[in-house]
Amino acid sequence: MAQAFLSSTMTTRASLRALLNDFSLSAIVAGFVTVLVGFTSSAVIVFQAAQALNATPAEIASWMWALGLGMALTCIGLSLHYRAPVVTAWSTPGAAMLITSAAGVPMTEAIGAFLVSGLLITLVGFSGWFERLMTRIPLSIAAAMLAGVLLRFGLEVFTAMQTQFAMTFAMFCLYLSMRRGQPRYAVVAALAVGIAIAALQRQIQLDTVSLQLAQPILTIPQFSLRALVGVALPLFVVTMASQNVPGVAVLRASGYTSVPISPVIGWTGIATVLLAPFGGFAINLAAITAAICMGREAHPDPGKRYIAAIAAGGFYLLLGLFGATIAAVFAAFPPELVVAIAGLALLGTIGNGLFTALRDDRDREPALITFLVTASGVTLLGIGSAFWGLIAGSLALLVLQPKALTP
Repeated sequence: MAQAFLSSTMTTRASLRALLNDFSLSAIVAGFVTVLVGFTSSAVIVFQAAQALNATPAEIASWMWALGLGMALTCIGLSLHYRAPVVTAWSTPGAAMLITSAAGVPMTEAIGAFLVSGLLITLVGFSGWFERLMTRIPLSIAAAMLAGVLLRFGLEVFTAMQTQFAMTFAMFCLYLSMRRGQPRYAVVAALAVGIAIAALQRQIQLDTVSLQLAQPILTIPQFSLRALVGVALPLFVVTMASQNVPGVAVLRASGYTSVPISPVIGWTGIATVLLAPFGGFAINLAAITAAICMGREAHPDPGKRYIAAIAAGGFYLLLGLFGATIAAVFAAFPPELVVAIAGLALLGTIGNGLFTALRDDRDREPALITFLVTASGVTLLGIGSAFWGLIAGSLALLVLQPKALTP
């Protein structure tokens, strides 16, 4: 027993040394940018979803606690286990669906629907059905979808110059300069100069920031046919199609093909089930924000980018514990700074996605169709353009190359 304990201790020390050796400032900044972009772009939708269920301010804080904790545990745990940047998020399209579909549904029944949706995600994940489906999507189509999803973030770097030229242009110029000499710290430097200029221009408002812990509130679930049909099933479908499908595509397009999809999806379902009674309506794979942790700006070595996802998990934990405080901090940044740093952090990923999508002549046209449909932002049946881009590209590939969609 003593020998086993000593062996376990040595293994733990070796793991900690490896973790410290893989640590980098660029990865920490990538994790911060991931949470910053994810929160500022969609937190208001989550707030509106909670309000549609007549949630009190304390219950809304509990939702943020549950979602932050769920994203933190899954990001950190899965990234450490697989040594790959596995980034999770709340379901933004799921929250948008709740704003309309859950109106008039009691909170207790909505919580029951969250539980059922989480159980369905767990079942589909661990059963392997979802992974078998995703293996049929060619890499070129997945990469084209990734580039289409991220295109608007690249464009917003330059549209932000219309309203905040000095700050955004300075960030862009410093980013280019750092890409020549110190590419690893290009995004770090751009973020620092953006914050400095915004502070000098008095655009960062920290007056409303105060340290405040969120308190979890347990809601006993109830189950009804109305909530099952109107909330649980649509939430499950939208989360799988609009979040987990592109999330898997991002992992594959970024080169992390060794990460097993079935247990990853299954664990996000378990996290949802455990935290649903506190307001954690859906935890799933991230797509847009995940790409920030998987790009070259996080670390030149793809094997060390998992630190960025772990850092994102740490910031998500703070988001959950200090929901109101973190919300105020993120809201203090000017929106142009947020979109500019997101676009700069994703430039490399957009370029790699386009290169992978279009380099093969045989797949070029289906990949281009995937890219255009995804970039269009079209939404049908409540499901976003990333899913329809994959469908359109796969259909084109099926017509042009019937054998291309075999596993």
